[in-house]
Amino acid sequence: MKMKIAVLTGAGMSAESGIKTFRDADGLWEGHDVMKVASPDGFREDPTLVLEFYNQRRAQLKEVEPNSAHFALAELEQQHDVVIITQNVDDLHERAGSKTIIHLHGELKKARSAGILYSDYIVDWDGDIKLGDNCPRGYQMRPHIVWFGEAVPAIPAAAKEVASADVVIVIGSSMQVYPAAGLIGLAGEDVPKFYIDPKPQINFALKDSSNLIVFAENATSGVPKAISQILNL
Repeated sequence: MKMKIAVLTGAGMSAESGIKTFRDADGLWEGHDVMKVASPDGFREDPTLVLEFYNQRRAQLKEVEPNSAHFALAELEQQHDVVIITQNVDDLHERAGSKTIIHLHGELKKARSAGILYSDYIVDWDGDIKLGDNCPRGYQMRPHIVWFGEAVPAIPAAAKEVASADVVIVIGSSMQVYPAAGLIGLAGEDVPKFYIDPKPQINFALKDSSNLIVFAENATSGVPKAISQILNL
């Protein structure tokens, strides 16, 4: 019988592919104050810096490949109803073959209009975004990324998937960034929950769970173990 499996992935999922986690130990992101490159205020103050920052991230994405954990999840989808709910903005899940993916924080390979009333103008964007690249309404295009202080439009869809799941897997997430970190709390009390992270942090939504299995290891080693247990449920 097919199971519905909701998979929540964070930065640790892509770290082994060579993509840096969101913040370094000093609180900087690739040498930048995150509020300068990941907030609406930062974009208004210095759009050139912000566009170039994401142009570099987009270029880096072309130099990395999905890792074995990405491929393992895609293979699991061949047997069960799997939905990936990711905090990552890369396309590694897609490239590994996963088909049902909810990007909570946007996608590097898309751009959208900076016009407040036209933010639903979203297009695929593989190259650099430059000043003067405007939407049909004349507004500057910006990265399709959910910045600090912005709403997370995909949360309702993600919440629905977690609430109806038979199994939930959390991979490479600190479980500290909200609203994404609160999703696990929507899973049924009797639903098996697997948490894979080398430094797992058990937040309020997990600490009282009687069905929690933790693998304190990287995604590439922990994901196959979790899948093996899931297939034996």
